Amino acid sequence: MTLLHGSEMIALKDVHFSYADRPILKGIDLSIKKGEIVAIMGGSGSGKTTLLGLISGRLKPQSGSVFVDGLDVPGLNKANLYGLRRRIGMLFQFGALFTDLSVFDNIAFPYREQTSLPEALIRTLVLMKLEAVGLRGARDLKPAELSGGMARRVALARAVALDPSVMLYDEPFTGLDPISVGIIGRLIKRLNRALGMTSVIVTHDINESLRLVDRVIVLSEGKIHRDMVPDDVRTTQDPFIRQFADGLPDGPVPFHYPGADYVSELFGA
Repeated sequence: MTLLHGSEMIALKDVHFSYADRPILKGIDLSIKKGEIVAIMGGSGSGKTTLLGLISGRLKPQSGSVFVDGLDVPGLNKANLYGLRRRIGMLFQFGALFTDLSVFDNIAFPYREQTSLPEALIRTLVLMKLEAVGLRGARDLKPAELSGGMARRVALARAVALDPSVMLYDEPFTGLDPISVGIIGRLIKRLNRALGMTSVIVTHDINESLRLVDRVIVLSEGKIHRDMVPDDVRTTQDPFIRQFADGLPDGPVPFHYPGADYVSELFGA
């Protein structure tokens, strides 16, 4: 295994990835330091979620290197990859809670599956995690009894149950009201600091992300278009970033999918 040096927690070096013959990532170089919160942004299909899959080892690049905490992820055998994944937390886009389990049992699940801790200690740890996200009083509810924001907070508590070194977030703000978005954003920042984690957030929520991240990585056409601090995102006149940040329907990313001349096709000329 090749070890990294310095303060890098995540490093991708000249990473190429394709689905069949469709290129997604075309030579990505990315370094994320320990303790950073980094947002990955870009249009649909730009490779944001693919990056999370590469970091977690769910996907392997066609070429290039992926390192997490000094480990060459694609080169790990099954046992070592499983060990690394125990140190990586994942918050899925819609929480992915077990619908037949209570809030308490959802958070207890990783302790029961991956440790040999006694139930008395598991109970204490679960209550601590629920207290951290403000939902200790909801421990006996089922996911169907929770609001969207509450369910996302339970999912976050479960994701950090084993105190991961790295947290991956796939669209954590999707479908939430503004109050819940603010709560999740503050929790991400507070838990990252309290647990000493490194966080990577795939998101389209510009406003909330700029309040909590250290850097913004913008993907376009399979490459890193810009690597910026939040203040630069707010002030840049880069046409692609302005279109993305301001939600403009047309610009460097065209509204119309390429096709034949409209009038000619409409009238059969």
